[in-house]
Amino acid sequence: MAITTQDVEKIAQLANLRPSAADLDRLAAQMGAIVGYFDRLNELDTTDVPPMSHCSAMGDTALRPDTPHTPPGTGTALSNAPASGYGHFKVPRVL
Repeated sequence: MAITTQDVEKIAQLANLRPSAADLDRLAAQMGAIVGYFDRLNELDTTDVPPMSHCSAMGDTALRPDTPHTPPGTGTALSNAPASGYGHFKVPRVL
């Protein structure tokens, strides 16, 4: 599928962009190369490749185990705060 400058103009309009006339030809060539790459990927035989829901196996992630725990409580949370009062963090006024 060849990408024309009219296609690029339509995409630029949808993205609220205004490329120059010189950029339209360059962008059309670049987008055409991208679409050509996907066309080459579509030629691959993927009949024996199982579908994946994630890009890596779930066992390979470095996530902590999801175990329930008791929250630390207000006193512990506010113990290192530079200023607190009435059970809340005190912060400087913004307005």
